[in-house]
This record gives sequence, C-alpha cells and structure tokens, in this order.
Amino acid sequence: MSSLSAVEAKLEAESKTFQLLQKELSQVIESRQRLESQQQENELVNTEFEHLDQDSSIYKLIGPVLVKQDKSEAATNVKNRLNLISSEIKRVETQLNELTQKSEAKKQEVGMMHMYNT
Repeated sequence: MSSLSAVEAKLEAESKTFQLLQKELSQVIESRQRLESQQQENELVNTEFEHLDQDSSIYKLIGPVLVKQDKSEAATNVKNRLNLISSEIKRVETQLNELTQKSEAKKQEVGMMHMYNT
C-alpha cells in the first residue's frame, strides 16, 4: 500500500511540475507577443521616417514633454531598437522551443505514469 501512495505522490509531483512548465510557457508566449507588437510599431515608425523630408520636424515624448529631435538621430534610435527587439525575439524563441520540448516530455512522462497506475 505504501508503494502505491509513493507512486501517487510522484505522479502528483510530476503533474505539478508539468503545470509549472505550462505556466512558464504561457508567460514566454506573452513575452514574445509583446515583443512582436513592439517590433511592428517600430517598423511602422521606421517606414514613416522613410517618407519624411530631411527637414521635417520630429518630436520625441519624454515624460509629459515633446522634445524636438534630429531626424537622423531618431531614425538611428528606431533602427537600434529594432535590432534589440529582433535579438530579444530570437532569445525568447529559443526559450520557447526549449520549454515546449520540456513540456512535451513531461506530458508524456505524466501520461505514462498515469497509464501504468490505472
């Protein structure tokens, strides 16, 4: 009887681990979605910069104040931000792939344990 309760305890622990992996996976997916949204916004800004004349006025919101900014400086900032976001997306994608593999492995492990205990 004690071996059965030990197996049940192990099954419960593995199930909790699986649930934690699922929660972490969900958080990483949300992070990726936020990054993709930021990337789209910055790409839109970058596209708009391409249509502006060189002497166009560009303003940057700093706190509650709009501050005039040089077009080339603003464009460089947006391109740097896009590069940063792209590298973050790659990092998050790697993390997402690793978590997906761990989650699938844990799911199979829990399924096998459950199958052998019923």
